[in-house]
Amino acid sequence: MSDLLKGRLKDQLKDRLKSRREDHLETRARDLDAADELAGHRERFALDADTVYLDGNSLGALPAHVPARMADVITREWGELRIRSWDESGWWTAPERVGERIAPIVGAGPGQIVVGDSTSVNVFKAVVAAARLAGDGRDEILVDATTFPTDGYIAESAARMTGHRIVPLAPAAMAEAAGPRTAAALVNHVDFRSGRLHDLPGITAALHAAGALAVWDLCHSAGALPVGLDAHGVDLAVGCTYKYLNGGPGSPAYLYVAERHQAAFDSPLPGWTSHADPFAMTPGYEAAAGAVRGRVGTPDILSLLALEAALDVWDGVAIEDVRAKSLALTDFFLECVEAYAPGDRVEPVTPEAHGERGSQVALRCAEAPAVMAELIRRGIVGDLRRPDVLRFGFTPLYVGFADAERAARVLAEVLADVPAGVPAGIPAE
Repeated sequence: MSDLLKGRLKDQLKDRLKSRREDHLETRARDLDAADELAGHRERFALDADTVYLDGNSLGALPAHVPARMADVITREWGELRIRSWDESGWWTAPERVGERIAPIVGAGPGQIVVGDSTSVNVFKAVVAAARLAGDGRDEILVDATTFPTDGYIAESAARMTGHRIVPLAPAAMAEAAGPRTAAALVNHVDFRSGRLHDLPGITAALHAAGALAVWDLCHSAGALPVGLDAHGVDLAVGCTYKYLNGGPGSPAYLYVAERHQAAFDSPLPGWTSHADPFAMTPGYEAAAGAVRGRVGTPDILSLLALEAALDVWDGVAIEDVRAKSLALTDFFLECVEAYAPGDRVEPVTPEAHGERGSQVALRCAEAPAVMAELIRRGIVGDLRRPDVLRFGFTPLYVGFADAERAARVLAEVLADVPAGVPAGIPAE
């Protein structure tokens, strides 16, 4: 038998094995979707069959009923009732009411979450308040060195204002680093680049043992996995609502203040809506009781009510079930990537261990900008973290196993079409 014929037979066998493997994974995906108790929730979102949407860790999909709710808010509550809606439509109490909807998703009891302002503003409130709560003699604030940039910027500003110094550290080093000079630590629950899940219970306990407070950023965990704010004794926490909570672009963030700290919580932004008697319009400030102290100015009602409506998709959903599906989805996607994609082109960055993984998969790829541009062109919507990370977010309420298999298969096709070494930012033709 000639070498040429041997080569052809080898290629044919390789193609057959590849086809069988793909058929097996496609069949498994269908079976997993058929057994998925959360699969029916996909119908509650505005999604098209041609797109696999894996960017819910940046912007959640639109719940299908929200436009009708917002039409009513705009035409009736604003258009007809106008100023009366502050009372008659419940606008004034929306920040606390929506906070009560978010509370069970992040493991918080009643009266500890207020919704309003951006994540950045709430980080500022929380870090300054934590520094003030810690008392004299504690002059350092530990900050996650891998944190989302804004958290670092805000923490540095808060430190300057309160006379503290910033100590940037890897989250894993915080437990050992915390000491008698530590006022607080600001930590991301899930790393936005890699998807690594940090040890919230362990780090919080270590900070408390050192006499410091724990401030957690939940932007990449709330709505994707159990957080357990009360159970783990977290002091303060912040989070956005436009990712896994599907509140819409720029939807307001939230602030959690543990009940034990509320009486002493000293906000650096004492706005009129956090006053004990806001409509008295007195020159002196007297803080309201409870988490209401976290309010500042007039709430952004349109965004706030869109978020409130979006949270309806969580009715009857247990966050533990969401977490179980998230881990199954990301496991399956990683398996499909390993089966389909050449190992010398992509490398998983997200930890394999379930206890260290959020709800996203990050793949390192030298040609990431070109690959992601082509993936999006072919209907697989993830996102990019420069210079070389492909990010795929798995929102269990609307992402299925067939989505995961298709995404991995198309990724392999794109890698075959995008030459190794293609310049960053140049999409494939």
